[in-house]
Amino acid sequence: MGTAKIHSKVLIIGGGPAGSASAYWLAMRGVDVTVLEKKTFPRDKTCGDGLTPRSVAQLEAMGLSDFLATKHRYIGLRSVAFGRTMELAWPRHHDFPNYGFVVTRHDLDEAVAENSADKGANYLFGHEVTGVSLNSDSSIEHLEVKENSSGDRMLFSADYYVVADGANSRIGRALGAARNRDEPIGLAIRGYHSSPRHDDQYIESKLDLRDEKNSVVPGYGWIFPLGDGRVNVGIGMLTNQDRWKNFNTTHALERYIEQAPSYWGLSEKTELTTPTGGKLPMGFSIDPKSGPNFVLIGDSAASINPFNGEGISYGYETGRIAADLISDAIDADDRAKLGLYVSVLDKRYANYYRLGRRFVKLIADPRILSLSVWAGMHSEPLMKEVVKIMANLMPTEKKGVAERAIDQAIRLVDLARA
Repeated sequence: MGTAKIHSKVLIIGGGPAGSASAYWLAMRGVDVTVLEKKTFPRDKTCGDGLTPRSVAQLEAMGLSDFLATKHRYIGLRSVAFGRTMELAWPRHHDFPNYGFVVTRHDLDEAVAENSADKGANYLFGHEVTGVSLNSDSSIEHLEVKENSSGDRMLFSADYYVVADGANSRIGRALGAARNRDEPIGLAIRGYHSSPRHDDQYIESKLDLRDEKNSVVPGYGWIFPLGDGRVNVGIGMLTNQDRWKNFNTTHALERYIEQAPSYWGLSEKTELTTPTGGKLPMGFSIDPKSGPNFVLIGDSAASINPFNGEGISYGYETGRIAADLISDAIDADDRAKLGLYVSVLDKRYANYYRLGRRFVKLIADPRILSLSVWAGMHSEPLMKEVVKIMANLMPTEKKGVAERAIDQAIRLVDLARA
């Protein structure tokens, strides 16, 4: 018996945030779209689980307000550092709500996928892409796919392909995409604990995270309340410096839990799951992000915000951008329109992400990080502006001014270090 061959107008590899968002917006344009997802949903996924206003705006645009209403809503960020605590509400913004939610990826990704399927996207769970066949012009000719439960193998082809198989994308590498190793990468680990403060109205970040010598490191700890008896507890490192490549995140998480404010009630005995973690390329540090008939989106394109390590909202946003361009290309019967993808990303994100990458390089110096955090924790007006910048929630009309201010601040620090 020959290998089965299946064709779809658009094939999406990966059904996580980016892939399912792209599937939703393609289906809403009436496009024949199939999602190949190697796992079976629901499934667990290492993540902080915090949805910022940027993520919420995308989810509400996809019609998921009722789903979010069943989850834990929070109103802002509690920053903890140098013996001080500061509670900062999310700012009001024309384009984003002033609230967020904490939702496990187990629940979130299933809900977004089901919503996209309801609009007409075809999901094939348990289908793993095992190979990519290319044409002479570097376009994708077809995908080799294995159905995991049966072991059956088949070929899938499409007019357009969306690569959304996550961080350290295997499919992206097969297409020639590679990370610029001079740019930042995130290290993160998290676990779940029971806590009496599981329904806190603020998510919490520890901004003076310490190593075993009690020196401040370029990262942060977090405690995100889920509202169901649990909190998500983790740490993240944002760095591109060799000095931190052997940093033990597991030990750092243990220290953070030991030193967490007593009101969370955390200890070894409250641990509900074994911590899991990974490496996350960020700052759009992967190239190329597109080819003749394919695009990389979300974590596959390293779309994570280098200022704070947030990835979900940018997965949703890049997924929608890709869907719009592919739909336009189909309507115009002009594949060249897909070539606009990188320029659209640059217009929307380039300046902000460029500054974020420079920011990460600066805070790799513990002295600069300590001074910056100390100054912020002693000025609430300053800290409010910092939160807007790091969460990419600056008012649209002031964004250029804010970016120039960040640029000047970074230049001054560079001069001081010289």
